[in-house]
Amino acid sequence: MIKYIRTDSENPDFIDLVCLLDADLAIRDGEDHAFYAQFNKIATLKNVIVAYENHVAVGCGAFKGYTPDIVEVKRMFVPEKLRGKGIASGLLSELEEWVKELGYKGCILETGIKQPEAIALYHKNGYKIIPNFGQYAGIENSVCFEKNLS
Repeated sequence: MIKYIRTDSENPDFIDLVCLLDADLAIRDGEDHAFYAQFNKIATLKNVIVAYENHVAVGCGAFKGYTPDIVEVKRMFVPEKLRGKGIASGLLSELEEWVKELGYKGCILETGIKQPEAIALYHKNGYKIIPNFGQYAGIENSVCFEKNLS
């Protein structure tokens, strides 16, 4: 059974998972990795969820405020060998519940075109593609999504 724990970016399991995520993204993004990495700092994330199975961290996700009504989902990751078990969808659901509890109305996020598993995950969970926002505007390797939670 998967257990989802609310925490922050100081959680050592979250930090370890993000290191694995960054290593994966460095390979996928290639020359573009430095551009994306600048927007993925975790030091100030106050809303983090870590998924555990048998007391072992198996996935993570986070969010931060984007506007007074919208949050940006960040640092979603499940190691490849653990995918296909519903962990990422569970993480999204838990994040969305927390977002609603805090009074936000929706979520936005960015992922890369070289991350087809992430794109499929967001489609499966009701996210819709939107024009690239903020720092991702005009970046052809980015795909942005939104989901209304109200």
